[in-house]
Amino acid sequence: MESNFVDYVKIYCRSGKGGKGSMHLRHVKYQPNGGPDGGDGGDGGSVILRGNHNYWTLLHLKYQRHVFAEHGGNGGRDRSHGTKGKNAYIDVPCGTVVYNAETGKYICDVTYDGQEVVLLQGGRGGLGNWQFRTSTNQTPRFAQPGEPMQEMTIILELKLLADVGLVGFPNAGKSTLLSALSSAKPKIANYPFTTLEPSLGIVAYRDNQSFVMADIPGIIEGASEGKGLGLRFLRHIERNSLLLFMVPGDTDDIKHDYEVLLGELERFNPEMLSKHRVLAVTKSDLLDEELIQMLHETLPHDLPVVFISSVTRYGIDELKDILWRELNSESNKLQEITSEDTLVHRDKVISQLPSELKEEGMDDDVETVDTDDSGDMDDVEELEDFEYTDE
Repeated sequence: MESNFVDYVKIYCRSGKGGKGSMHLRHVKYQPNGGPDGGDGGDGGSVILRGNHNYWTLLHLKYQRHVFAEHGGNGGRDRSHGTKGKNAYIDVPCGTVVYNAETGKYICDVTYDGQEVVLLQGGRGGLGNWQFRTSTNQTPRFAQPGEPMQEMTIILELKLLADVGLVGFPNAGKSTLLSALSSAKPKIANYPFTTLEPSLGIVAYRDNQSFVMADIPGIIEGASEGKGLGLRFLRHIERNSLLLFMVPGDTDDIKHDYEVLLGELERFNPEMLSKHRVLAVTKSDLLDEELIQMLHETLPHDLPVVFISSVTRYGIDELKDILWRELNSESNKLQEITSEDTLVHRDKVISQLPSELKEEGMDDDVETVDTDDSGDMDDVEELEDFEYTDE
């Protein structure tokens, strides 16, 4: 069954061209030399990205392969102004990053509800001959054409916004923990890569407070090089304020597994090492108190460590307290403020883009629409006729 979680789409966008300015001379009964009265053309519509917190995936854009803004209307006689083309809005979930599909260049980032980013500016309307009248040229016989439209094929890539991101190998108990802490119902089974798409859950805390937790598909060694499912979903961890590393208690070397996970994140994006981290040793119901004390001595001392069991809820309250404390620490708040405008988005590598599009199911090219603008964009519009009317 096809998933409803879509975090990658490719769209062809086109803004509207500006309308032509009118070249018209007023010549009516009792006013044979009325002079120029051609109106200006209307501006073309723009293509605008808009953050919308009601969306959490790009599913609504999966089959909307073309987005067109309206063209501006042409100017008319009696200084009539052309109609302005309507803007085309693309509503996207918060955390959406936009790239140029042809060059791989990063374009913009939509991070909060209501944020608007002009992706393609509509063409300005041309001036009518009314605007060119002077004392030495009282009957100008030319008008401006409108500015041309802009077009671009873009890639929209979603990076989930969450307070806590779960990082671990397959079958580390991430989905089980999310289901124990929230009302989310991720798929849970005893085989690798049970989780094939990220899941979000709201974790309730004391005094009606809460935070958002994201379950990311399991990472394997070599994920930063494209192995397993990790490369596709590692980008979702970039947005998280806090990373919760999860390693099963029955692992041979907990510290080694933690360092492998940390190394994969560093190779994918070194900036993620600056995030606050917490280590949770899962499946601790299989361990006795003496063994837990012994393991404590071997684990890293530069981050909080907690032993938990999602099934028996052992250590769950302690984990929530630690997560809440780390999320609201002054250093973490300061980091969020400073990193909000300094989050670096790397350009896509053109040589890897075709394989990435194929992996995301977007390998078929988005057809561009051929528009015949012949005769619309002449540099000078010559006088074609005089209109005689009785008024």
